[in-house]
Formats: sequence, structure tokens, C-alpha cells
Amino acid sequence: MLITNSNEESQILAKFRKEVHEIILSRINLASAFKLSPQELHSKVENFVFNFANEKRSRVTRQEQTNIARELVNNMIGFGPLEILLEDETISDIVVNGPFQVYVERNGILELTAIKFRDEAHLLQIAQRIAHRVGRRVDTSNPLCDARLADGSRVNIVVPPIALDGTSISIRKFSKSVMSLQKMVSYGNLTEEMAKILQIASICDLNIIISGGTGSGKTTLLNAMSQWIDPHERIVTCEDAAELKLQQPHVVRLESRPPNIENRGEITIRDLVKNALRMRPDRIIVGEVRGLECIDMLQAMNTGQDGSMSTIHANRAREAFIRMENMVAMAKFNLPSDVVKAQIAGAINLVVQTDRLHDGSRKITEIIEVTGVDDRGEIGYQHLFKFVPLGETADHKVFGRFDAATDQPLFLKKAIAYGLDKELLSTMETAIEGSGDSRNDFDY
Repeated sequence: MLITNSNEESQILAKFRKEVHEIILSRINLASAFKLSPQELHSKVENFVFNFANEKRSRVTRQEQTNIARELVNNMIGFGPLEILLEDETISDIVVNGPFQVYVERNGILELTAIKFRDEAHLLQIAQRIAHRVGRRVDTSNPLCDARLADGSRVNIVVPPIALDGTSISIRKFSKSVMSLQKMVSYGNLTEEMAKILQIASICDLNIIISGGTGSGKTTLLNAMSQWIDPHERIVTCEDAAELKLQQPHVVRLESRPPNIENRGEITIRDLVKNALRMRPDRIIVGEVRGLECIDMLQAMNTGQDGSMSTIHANRAREAFIRMENMVAMAKFNLPSDVVKAQIAGAINLVVQTDRLHDGSRKITEIIEVTGVDDRGEIGYQHLFKFVPLGETADHKVFGRFDAATDQPLFLKKAIAYGLDKELLSTMETAIEGSGDSRNDFDY
């Protein structure tokens, strides 16, 4: 962002920038420029800006000239004004609502930036460049694009006429740092005891669903839990956009593919899950279950693929069951409701709910264990942990406590097989001792 000290200086800078942008296309051979490395191109553009400033005897400072040169290179071969935001590691999300409104998310809070595009044409040009870089096309006849950038960041683009107020770009940035359960404890996302239980559950081959809303940290938690998978296991991942960062040596990553311009060649998540079963996996990890693939995943979990994990969009842990029932119904297998519920209850061991609270913080608000189908024909469960909010601090940060509900998890039998039963019982006992009175009222 360029900073000036007065309106006059701001006007001088704006005029100089406009003149440079207008004249550079006539002074630089673009065909030759694009053959240069980004560093070489930046050097040439920077020299051009310096020389132009000398010719005009401009009062624009050297630092401002350098910044303008960088803007020019970003507009020529990069992502324009978005480049500086993509390089900022404190930013987790970038949201563009038309050419003059760019938001970023830091620490769970959205804030408006001073970044702007010149106009809608400039924004559309950058959007099309982003799509082109990932082998996609976005225009009036194909106004939607969902893809993954080279660094792993997820991008969604919507252009007019679908986007009524101008081109929209949403980027979920790919974090370079690897999150661990211990780091999440230090951030206050969960307690030491909860982290230990999730660690044991991951080691013991439990089938785990991580539930939560958009931006609640589902994938981050899945990455953290996956670090406890035995490195000798063969893992196959199925994702729409590859976000998982598994540390094990034996991982096969599969990514879905949208149809081409002729509406051919689509590879869905369901196709990937079906194929994964033929690849001799020890575990299948589905980045997100959102449709017809749910029935295939449940069948896989019910037929020996223990230790499988996935995420799902739901506002509460028990709502994840309803979402899965609806997804199975979408597959049009015409299965009776009681059969579907039995499939879910037989497949899933644990549901972990993660939420982004109104202060921007992320917390694991529930861990529930599936107990089977109850006498009413509903999927039964018991809480292991629940976050109980108690209020806000003076600076509007949510605080509360994490309560434990039982000292006898059902997966104790599996823990015995892995020699982790004493550690499991000891951890739950410690958690119970530190819990409040609300643990008897967990079924909300």
C-alpha cells in the first residue's frame, strides 16, 4: 500500500502512476518481456520507471517508484493488486467484491483493505489470468470457476452476469505452516485432554467425521489429527481441491476434475472414492463429503476401511447425521430410513465439531461418540467433551471451559487392542475432574 503525506502528494502520485501505466505498453516490447524471468522483468520495469521519473523530473520518491514498478509487473504477469495480499502470511482469506472492495481475514476477523482495482475490466482481466493459470476458463458463457492455485490455495471466481455487482474472487490461502494438536492447544482451540483423546482415536483406527461451518478449521483439524496415523499405512486421499498436508511417506493424493468446455471428462469425488477402494488402501480420507459420495464412503467404512476420516458441513455434531442421511437420499438408492441410520451408526465412531465463534476464534465445541441405533430408531451418541461458553472478556474475546462427560468411552475396546487403554482412561479421568456441573446436561 502506498502512503503519502498530503492531498497534493497523493494527486502527484496518482498522476504519475496513471502516466506510467499508459505509456509503458508503448515503450516495452511485451512479447520479449514475457520471455524474461519475473526478476529480470521487474528489473527492466523498475529501470523504466526510474528513467521516466527522471525525464519528467517527478517529485515521486524512489520508494514510490519502486512500488509502482512492482504494481506494473504484478499487473503484467501476476495477480495485480492481489499479489501483496497473497504474500502476506498473516492473511487466511481474500474476498473481492467488485473492483473497489477487497476484504481480508486475519485471526478470524474480516477487515476492509485499501486495495482497489482500476475498474471492472482490470479485475476481470486478473480473474481470467488466475483461471488460465490453473487450466480453467471464466467468462460470460462460463461464469463460475472453482480451482486450486499452484501454492495450494483454493480460489472461487464468479463473473457477470452471475455476479451482479462485478467480478467476485474468493481465495482461501494455503498455510505453509503445519498445524499440530499441540499448537491448537496453545491457541485455546481445545484442552490437553481433548488433544490426547483425538490422538488416541487417530491411532486406534476410528472412523472420524469432522463437522463444522465454513472457515471453522475442519481441514486444519483433519491435518493435525492425521499426523498420528501410523507411517506404515497406505493412505488414499480424495479431494475437490488438494488441501490436506499429510506427513506420512505412503500417501496417494487424488483430486476431482470438472467437465471441460464440451461438458466431458468430469471426475467426481464419488468416482475417486470408488476408485480408492481398488487401490489397497489402509485408510481413505475424503477432504469433504458433500454429495453422492457419502454412500460409498459409508459402505467403505462398514466393510473394513477402519481409520477413515472426512469433513462435513454442519452446525452441530448431531446434525452431521442428518446431513449424511440427506446425502444418501440424494444418491437415489431408495434405502429405508432405518437402514440408512444403521449404516451411519455402524460406520462412524466419532464426530468432532469445530466452530468459529463470533470473536473470530476457533474452538472444538463438541466431541461425540456414536453408540448405535437407539430404541427410537435414531442414531444414538454420547458426549465425550463439550465447550461451555461463560462470557466475554473486556476486549470481546469469548471465554469458557471444556467439560468432559464420561470416563468410559466406547472405543476403550479398541484402545485395549492398541495398548492405549490405561492412557485413555487416565486422560478422561483427568478431564472429568476438571469439568463443571454442566456435564450432566450435554444433550442440547
